[in-house]
Amino acid sequence: MASDISPRAEIDPRAQIGDNCKIFPFVYIEGDVVIGDNCIIFPFTSILNGSRIGKSNKIHQGSVIAALPQDFEFHGEKSECVIGDNNIIRENVVINRATHTGCQTVIGNNNFLMEGVHISHDTKIGDNCVFGYGTKIAGDCVIGDKVIFSTSVIENAGTKVGRGTMIQAGTTFSKDIPPYIIAGGTPVKYNGVNTVVLSQNGVGEKVQKHLANAYRLVFHGQNSVVDAINQVKEQVPDSEEIRNVVAFLEESTRGIITKL
Repeated sequence: MASDISPRAEIDPRAQIGDNCKIFPFVYIEGDVVIGDNCIIFPFTSILNGSRIGKSNKIHQGSVIAALPQDFEFHGEKSECVIGDNNIIRENVVINRATHTGCQTVIGNNNFLMEGVHISHDTKIGDNCVFGYGTKIAGDCVIGDKVIFSTSVIENAGTKVGRGTMIQAGTTFSKDIPPYIIAGGTPVKYNGVNTVVLSQNGVGEKVQKHLANAYRLVFHGQNSVVDAINQVKEQVPDSEEIRNVVAFLEESTRGIITKL
């Protein structure tokens, strides 16, 4: 089915637009853009060079996709902002493309970005995440699947958030936050295992208790994180979730958030 494109939208003829899209008046689309099938682009949205947008996305009023990176190292290189399928991008969201040639900012599938969210250059986001009102993600961050950011969270540059984690409202952090936990406060700290999301995703009570024991060793013990990792390997029964925790801790370069 042909796309329904308003004659009052300004679209470069080089842009590639899929089938069955709805593009409202006053949308601005540059030439180096690819948009998949079944997308809805609401008025006053700007989709700029380097945008690679998948299928069935809804992009609401005032959003800017593939905005130029706010990075002093950017000197006009050609880069991309890649967005997967089935994302909801609400009003006034800004997503920057990457800084350097051949690099990408990546948003996965089935994510919900609420009003005023900003995703900076070269950040990589997984699937099924939620970003609350006014949340700001700095450059070069990595965010796993099924992560929830509440309202007005600020993630500083180069940090990582593990899958299945929830960040509480108003939190600012500059360290990595491991998987499957709730984190928040000033300074940010571990506030328990995210049992609600784990249960929703079919993780049983036994594994949830194992995760709680693992994080007791990490956050409540007197040893270093390296020693805690060894204790988790020795003392906590193996599961996919425990392996994910160990791998995240071993790969962290920024260090993890504050112990209690």
